[in-house]
Amino acid sequence: MMTKAPDFCLDGKRALVTGAGRGIGLAIAQAYAHLGAEVTLCARTASEIEDVADELRSAGLKADSLQMDVTDVAAFEAAIAERQAFHVFVNNAGTNRPKPLSEVTEDDYDAVMELNLKAAIFCARAVTSRMIAESVQGSVINMSSQMGHVGAANRTLYCASKWALEGFTKALAVELGEHRIRVNTICPTFIETPMTQPFFEDKAFRDMVVSKIKLGRLGRVEDVTGAAVFLASDASSLMTGSALMLDGGWTAD
Repeated sequence: MMTKAPDFCLDGKRALVTGAGRGIGLAIAQAYAHLGAEVTLCARTASEIEDVADELRSAGLKADSLQMDVTDVAAFEAAIAERQAFHVFVNNAGTNRPKPLSEVTEDDYDAVMELNLKAAIFCARAVTSRMIAESVQGSVINMSSQMGHVGAANRTLYCASKWALEGFTKALAVELGEHRIRVNTICPTFIETPMTQPFFEDKAFRDMVVSKIKLGRLGRVEDVTGAAVFLASDASSLMTGSALMLDGGWTAD
């Protein structure tokens, strides 16, 4: 008997992607739509996601938008309660305020932790509660980072948020296994996006980053979409509580 080829098709799956207005989130949402998923793009800026949703629908694909500040826990929960349960949730919205700890303020702490950790936790709660209520089996993908596995100067807050997200992911995977809901993280290295581009204008910083990536280049959003498709699809049906490293070898030594 021939072994069945892995199934990366997303036909019939409903997918929600936060932080979908630009960068990694946008690329993932577009990839999902092109592979047959019905995608909901979520972001604070309505015009960004509405334009993308329009473009996808014009191409004959399935997409809609959800304008939402995910740090508003009650509003997000209410919005999810009004929608059919999702099969795939990409918990992607995040931020960073890189600076030495000596310069970190309480406002910095609140901004980074509220979005990267608190919002991620309570968004996952809202989405998975609906999945359980409707007996929907699926996949939660928390967007972590290589910095959830190593440390780096000027990134104490960011590392703290991502290390915590890794622990949350493992615990939630244990909790939701009986419901056949898988929970994993994607851990990219530095990816060229609108958010990170200003940092790379500093040649010394760019050279330092590339020197740590064993493959010798910065990441591209296309490097992340393949992993996101894998985790959303049935090809990863036995994977939960794991971290998928997309770091070009940064954490290998």
